[in-house]
Amino acid sequence: MSEKIEPLIDIEVEADGWLDALPDVQEVVQTGILAALNAVDVTEQTDIVVLLCDDAEMKSLNKEYRQKNAPTNVLSFPAPKMKGMAHLGDIALGLETCMREAAEQQKTLKNHVLHLSVHGALHLLGYDHMTDEEAEEMENLERDILKSLNVADPYGPEHTHG
Repeated sequence: MSEKIEPLIDIEVEADGWLDALPDVQEVVQTGILAALNAVDVTEQTDIVVLLCDDAEMKSLNKEYRQKNAPTNVLSFPAPKMKGMAHLGDIALGLETCMREAAEQQKTLKNHVLHLSVHGALHLLGYDHMTDEEAEEMENLERDILKSLNVADPYGPEHTHG
């Protein structure tokens, strides 16, 4: 039996508001990412960098990389696949958008951040939701992972693709 390789997850808190809103945010993000990596059986050494920033930074990143001039909840930047490279990619989470969405969706910030951490990690692993089929596969995987973390279905019964 092979030894379990611990991924290196480097979480940088750029916006202090994260620690005010969710004091254990680093542990929450790490839990979500590890659950996603374990769910898809990642066995190679891997590392991920997570940036916990504010909406101003997210807006800037979203504009630069996705040509969308607005903040968003989570962005994933998969690293180019290179032999011998352990870096899976980077994830950024925007504080104000995450807090607003959690309140609007009547869920705890912790559960919302767990979901977005899982979602971001799955993007780094090659999952996407550009088509209905991709979205269904990715969302079902997210539901299973979150259920294992005792988090309710983030999409709810009323959610439809498209």
